[in-house]
Amino acid sequence: MSYKIGLVGKPSVGKSSFFNAATMNDVPEGAYPFTTIDPSVGEAYVRVPCAAPEFDETCTPSVGTCNEGTRFVPVKLVDVAGLIPGAHEGKGLGNQFLTDLNEADVLVHIVDFSGQTDIEGEPTEDHDPREDIDFLEAELDMWYLEILEKGIQRFETKYHGAEATIEEELAEQMSAFRTNKDEIKQIILSEGLEWAPEAWDRDDRAALAREIRKRTKPMIVAANKMDTDTAATNWTEITTDPAYEHLTFVPTSAHAEKALKTAAESGVVDYTAGEDSFSITGAVSEQQREGLATIKEFVESYGGTGVQQALETALFDELGCIAIFPGSANGRSDEKGVFRDCFILPENATTEGFAYHLHSDIGDGLLHGIDCRTKRQVGADHKLEHRDVIEIISTN
Repeated sequence: MSYKIGLVGKPSVGKSSFFNAATMNDVPEGAYPFTTIDPSVGEAYVRVPCAAPEFDETCTPSVGTCNEGTRFVPVKLVDVAGLIPGAHEGKGLGNQFLTDLNEADVLVHIVDFSGQTDIEGEPTEDHDPREDIDFLEAELDMWYLEILEKGIQRFETKYHGAEATIEEELAEQMSAFRTNKDEIKQIILSEGLEWAPEAWDRDDRAALAREIRKRTKPMIVAANKMDTDTAATNWTEITTDPAYEHLTFVPTSAHAEKALKTAAESGVVDYTAGEDSFSITGAVSEQQREGLATIKEFVESYGGTGVQQALETALFDELGCIAIFPGSANGRSDEKGVFRDCFILPENATTEGFAYHLHSDIGDGLLHGIDCRTKRQVGADHKLEHRDVIEIISTN
């Protein structure tokens, strides 16, 4: 599990419910601020069409499961403490929130689209979810800006040799965000800024901080509680608002996902995570039947509960990750079975990167790879694609 998805948002919007629905853990849930104080970490799954059937094989996953040709690959999911306005100044659990959040590779912002919680997570009515989206992005941008300003100050006050550059100083200052001088340089160029930071005004610096944040902490919005009456109206208004064109929205009901998984474990329904339908297979009361009918209407209308879709949208679409299967071009297997592994790799991963992901010794001894579908040899710098099946040929 090399990637970590962070659940973020203000208190009482359903983050813990989403976490429990995705992981089937049992962390506290409640309609009051700061139900979550310490971050909860669990194992969730993303779906990948299994490659084994294409080779007339039956996979034997070493981790996760495979259900009728769909591989469920584990990822880490973190439910971070709720955020309130002023977190970057240390308000609420702000400092802890920001520290925990920085461990995530991609963020899922859980927003209560029912409008039943105010900006600090207290019960209310007719709250505009846009305020939640705006304040969280603003808090993250202010956090980045404060760190950026420290880097600029260091650059302006220290002695520099002839080779010193602002991008190197900022990359060092912001290294916790897993950026580097080349990425910082690209962002400065994309913003059309001069290379002298003393020429940057407050708006320039804020825009630079925001762009660095967007690239190093990609984020989608899980529009939660979409199974309520007011949520549909809010969905239409917000997703058609040009101010939010930069965000991807996924309609979600964490409550529905948890209910279906619990019912499936009890043998009441036949349901696979992420599917847009289910069937009742056990005895249910009239009240349970009515509840399941409501959930059925929701999942059929929105193509699922949205929990699984949100995780996959964040990891594959927003972060750009790909899934790679280690394979054997000649079809041989060992006593442990075939297609045991499926690894999540970064966008633009290469044969060499895959080899080092498997083991540093394998990477050091890499000769080449073999595309098991075409049986063609691929070089170290060959760019891999989603669901490739690659055999690594190494001296080690």
